[in-house]
Amino acid sequence: MPQQFLVIQTAFIGDVVLATGIIEKLHAYFPDASIDFLVRKGNEGLLKGHPFIRETLVWNKKEGKLRNLKKMLHIIQSKKYDKVINVQRYAATGILTAFSGAKEKIGYDKNPLSFLFTTKVKHIFSDAQHPIHEIDRCNDLIKHFTDDKVFKPRLYPTAEDENAVAQHKQGEYICVAPASVWFTKQFPAVKWISFLQKIPKHIQVYLLGAPSDKGLCEEIINGCPSVKITDLSGKLSFLQSAALMKGSIMNYVNDSAPMHFASSVNAPVAAVYCSTVPYFGFGPLSDKKIIIEVEEKLTCRPCGIHGFKACPLKHFKCAMDIRDEQLLRELRVES
Repeated sequence: MPQQFLVIQTAFIGDVVLATGIIEKLHAYFPDASIDFLVRKGNEGLLKGHPFIRETLVWNKKEGKLRNLKKMLHIIQSKKYDKVINVQRYAATGILTAFSGAKEKIGYDKNPLSFLFTTKVKHIFSDAQHPIHEIDRCNDLIKHFTDDKVFKPRLYPTAEDENAVAQHKQGEYICVAPASVWFTKQFPAVKWISFLQKIPKHIQVYLLGAPSDKGLCEEIINGCPSVKITDLSGKLSFLQSAALMKGSIMNYVNDSAPMHFASSVNAPVAAVYCSTVPYFGFGPLSDKKIIIEVEEKLTCRPCGIHGFKACPLKHFKCAMDIRDEQLLRELRVES
């Protein structure tokens, strides 16, 4: 009888994208298996139309979190999974894993409920001396019943998604995803403006982001009156954004979810790192990938794993000292 798997990743958008490498590998090794994926409400659109996922389970964590957790546990128990694979280290998903009723309950040793798992996997943080990518950590959860080979994450924009952005895929264009949840992970608007004012005049620019990013996008557009820019923030779904990025000559992103969108469709990507660093383990994975960061060695960088709402030292040199030429180089032009 074909196996039934459940993968749990109810964290943020980028974390879900990176965890899809597990789906790729499970399908490759167990093509007849049924694979389900549990996400937080709001992230289910990432997996719409995914060819290897039987069902996307959705947990509403914002409204009635505990009540909905209990409902989700009952759903999981009713599925009678062979293996539940928990990619997170927090108690709530630990409960779903430990009491899932699965034959094998797999998770990281740092989960507070790991003592109830049948298989505990050591979670290793990445550092400068021993960089470990998140997709390697994901593979650690399943390599004991597969092998050491790591599969890259992948999203699957549908034909409908491709058609929705077809009108924009005319001539040469770049995509810019200028926003981040964290201030110190976000390349400042003034820096995006300075860069975009110097790009070749024939290149179309598409700004990508959530509806909440519209103010930032308008600021960038107002600062670049002579540049061909279209604001698509809040207008495209996750998969439509990925479909548009796939045809771009370059995608400029922060250390944030759009970087992983680019990786998931193997689109060219230039990732701008401000306060964070690639060795944290969340770098781009596309064949054509460029890391852009301040050239000076700053003793204050990195200042934290996720970033801050303001620069702790109030100078924000890790962003402000990145030169336009570092971004322009990828378009084969000089300012």
